[in-house]
Order: sequence, then C-alpha cells, then structure tokens
Amino acid sequence: MKSDIEIAQGKQMKPIFEIADKLGIDRNDVELYGNYKAKLDYNMLSRMEGKPDGKLILVTAITPTPAGEGKTTTSVGLGDSLQRIGKNVMIALREPSLGPVFGIKGGAAGGGYAQVVPMEDINLHFTGDMHAIGAANNLLAAMIDNHIYQVNELNIDVRKITWKRCVDMNDRQLRFIVNGLNGKSNGTPREDGYDITVASEIMAIMCLSKDLVDLKERIKRIVIGYSHDNNPVTAGELKAEGAMAALLKDALKPNLVQTLEHTPAFVHGGPFANIAHGCNSIMATRMALKLADYVVTEAGFGADLGAEKFLDIKCRVSGLRPSAVVIVATVRALKHHGGVDKKDMAEENIKALEKGIPNLLKHIENITVNFGLPAVVAINRFPTDTENELAFVEAKCKELGVNVALSEVWAKGSEGGEALAREVVALAEGNSSKFKFMYTDEMGLKDKITAIVTKIYGGDGVDFAPEALKEIRKLEKLGFGNLPVCMAKTQYSLSDDPKKTGRPKDFTVGVRNVRVSAGAGFVVALTGEIMTMPGLPKVPSAENIDVDSTGKISGLF
Repeated sequence: MKSDIEIAQGKQMKPIFEIADKLGIDRNDVELYGNYKAKLDYNMLSRMEGKPDGKLILVTAITPTPAGEGKTTTSVGLGDSLQRIGKNVMIALREPSLGPVFGIKGGAAGGGYAQVVPMEDINLHFTGDMHAIGAANNLLAAMIDNHIYQVNELNIDVRKITWKRCVDMNDRQLRFIVNGLNGKSNGTPREDGYDITVASEIMAIMCLSKDLVDLKERIKRIVIGYSHDNNPVTAGELKAEGAMAALLKDALKPNLVQTLEHTPAFVHGGPFANIAHGCNSIMATRMALKLADYVVTEAGFGADLGAEKFLDIKCRVSGLRPSAVVIVATVRALKHHGGVDKKDMAEENIKALEKGIPNLLKHIENITVNFGLPAVVAINRFPTDTENELAFVEAKCKELGVNVALSEVWAKGSEGGEALAREVVALAEGNSSKFKFMYTDEMGLKDKITAIVTKIYGGDGVDFAPEALKEIRKLEKLGFGNLPVCMAKTQYSLSDDPKKTGRPKDFTVGVRNVRVSAGAGFVVALTGEIMTMPGLPKVPSAENIDVDSTGKISGLF
C-alpha cells in the first residue's frame, strides 16, 4: 500500500481557479498562492449576506487512542462522498501545526484516498498563516517589554505578565526561560516562557473573529498581565491592535484548496482542542455555508473536547447550528478502550469491545441527549474488523436510537463513504435538531465548569484548587464571569487522568487554575498536566522526513 504522501503526489490536482469557478467565485476575489492554493477575499461575506446557508455537518469522534480513529480522513471522505451522490459540498478543516508534523502525530490532511492537497504544503508552511500569528503574538510580547523598559506608564508588574512568546514547534526547552539578562540595555530581567503558536490566544482570536473590525476589537481586549495595583492591562492600552491586525489581515482570509477528488475545501485556523477551542475559523465556516448546500467540518479530538467547544463556544459566538453530527469510531480503538494492547488489535475480541464500547455510547449520549443533535456513528473500517465485531457495535448504537454506517474512504475514496453520505443527508434533511447549550451565560464560572464535568465527562464533581477559586473570584469581579469556559484537559480520557480509558466512573476533575482569554472571549480552566508547549518524542517524525534533489518531499504522513 502506498503511503499517504505517495498517494497525494500521484494524483493530478486541478488549478485552484477551476475549483473557485466551480463554487461560482469571481476571480477578482481569488488571491493565488501558486497554482493550487488561494486565499479568498473576506469581503465576499458581506456581499453574500442575503444568500441562505447550507447544512452544517459536524464530524467528531470517540476518545483518541494509539490505535487511531481517522476523524479528518472521514471528514474529507464524507465531503467527497456527498459530492459523489450529487450534492454541492464544501469541506472546512483546521490547519496543521508544524509541532505535531515533526513530532509524533504527523500531518493533518486526511489519509489514504481521502486527503486534501497539496498535502506537503498544507502540512508545512502553507500560506503563511501560522507565521503571521506568531509574528503578531511576538510583536505584542516585544511591546510589553519595551513599555516596561522605556517608562512603564501602565505600572505593569513584571511578576504578573501572563502573555508569552510563541513558536510553531515542539520545543520543551522554551517552556520556562529567563530573559532580559546582561545589563540594563538588554531589558528588565524576568521569568518568561514560550507557547506553541496554535496555543496562542491570537490563534483563537483569529478563528473566532467575524471580520477585520471584530479582529481588532478582540485584540484590544487581550489581557497581557496585571499592574502593581492588580488591575488588568490590555493590548489596547499598549496601542498594539493596529499593528497586530496589519500582520493578520491576510491570515484572516480563508485558504481554498481541494481534495484528491477535487471537492473544494477551506483549511483555515488551527487552535488545539485540549488547550484552546479546537475548531477552524468562523470566517471559513460562514463563507463555506454561503457557497455550498452541505459543509463538512470537524472539531478536535473526542466529542468531550472539540465538539463540546464547537457547540458551547463557536456556536455561541457565531450563531452557527449543526444539522447533523458524525461520531467517528474504530473497532480497534474501542478494543483499546477495553484493555487490548495495540499489537493484539487484529484478533477478534468481543469481550474487549463490551468493555470499551461505553466510551462510544457516552459520546453518543453527549451529542444526542445533552446537546439535542441528530447523530450517526461512522465506523472507520479496518481489514481486520470481523463481521461479529461490526454487528456488535451496530447493535449497541441502535439501542440508543443511532444508526451506524461503515466508512472505507481511506482505501476506496468517495465510493467507500456513500452509505455514510446518504445517512448524513437523511439526518440533515430530517430537521430533528433540538440544539441546546450545556450552560447559560448567566451561570457562574464554577457552575459552568461543573456542568461540563458532570454532564459531558460523567464525573462526580470538580475539585477546585485554592488558587483556582481565588482567580475565579477575581475574574468574576472584573466582569468576565459571563464568558464561556474552555476546558484545558487531556484528550486521552473523559476524565483528567489519561490512564483512565473507556468510560471512567466515580471520579472528580481537578481544576488547578483558570485564566482569562479576554480577546478570544472565554475563560480557560486548567486541569491535569496540560502543557501549552509540547516536546518532541524519543523518535520524532522529523527523523523520517527528507527532500530529494528535485525538491520532492518524503516521510510526511
């Protein structure tokens, strides 16, 4: 079997103008980045205001495992399959971060015969969005330290600066640093640190901004730290929003690419789901809904993280409402949740499925009961899956009133997802959505966090550390209590303990602290040992990536 990159390199792409023409986009609104990538003018949205929106399809998944689930592959394949059965469709995905590409996870452009292309470009520098976000983030950091060095009129307390520098690479060495050393001319010595770019609040702001004006207003509201009087200091007070927006004005424009089967796709924005809200940009999603009858989008990791934040944060901010939800699972992953080692996944094991399937059933419950949305389970089929195992999963899902569709898009492309596409159309056209948020704006921050833990994770409650309680009181006093909550939690468990797989019972979630992302418009609750700067594994993917004398890249997956 060919590798993902070999499959992608073996397919002929259409010039991106042809993809834009297919969507009815005026060529004056298309800004070319080579022959196969383009940005679209965001002013198109205002001109399409009167057009009706298409149906929004959200793809989520069970709790991730080393066995793999294939959420992005399913999203891309579903888009191709909807096109195959005659629907006018677009796909809207997140941009990959260089950190995971060179780390352990690999790229994020789908897989097999369900990929967005040009795969190498998307996984590497693409159209420069990540670099623009990093530059804007670091400009603000430089202006903070320069303000302190010059006069410090805002009375910034260097011990209470919350804004970090960033770089789009897994580099644990930069988590905690001391800078401003070697004399007065080099700044004020202080403790500092780096986040990975996708964890920057700038990324979240770009993805939640409705337009350029909204982007500037959100940047102004960023809290960079506190004064000696314990008052918040904002980017607006530093007069940074204009220059930062200038760096971001092109990054705000959605990136248009295509799938291997020439389905139009936006790949734009990429906040991590275990740190931030884990969804592509509102700008790209709204534009796609004006251009197509069906829009397939995804949210990061399992439904407890990405889907919850998509629905409680992105939908709250944007007014978007999904018409149907696809929950991706594999028999292999469910057996892993049932205690099976990765090397034994090929063997039929109904007992392990019985132990592992409660994880899938909890995610179904969250989507259909807690959020009130119609759902279908997509089983991303592997050759080793047996008929008995598939029948068992289908029977358990139907007990909850949810259908199952096999997906073989990785191996067969759009042909392998026709059944899933037809099931999605039936759900979306059925208008059975009774969507509701998990909490109201008026609830206190503690109550919002508790609602997510008890309803979505299935926990017994929350253990708030004294520091977290102190910070909650401060944030509510400052007027941030009505903001939604973004949980920073491990993706590997419904709990805050990555070792508790399946559907854990009798647990509480510890919240060690909270912090406000005032520009993005949410409060982050920090649980467990979530880090905003990952490190490279013992054998990073970077060791297998190469480029030959012709410029052809190998080793990406």
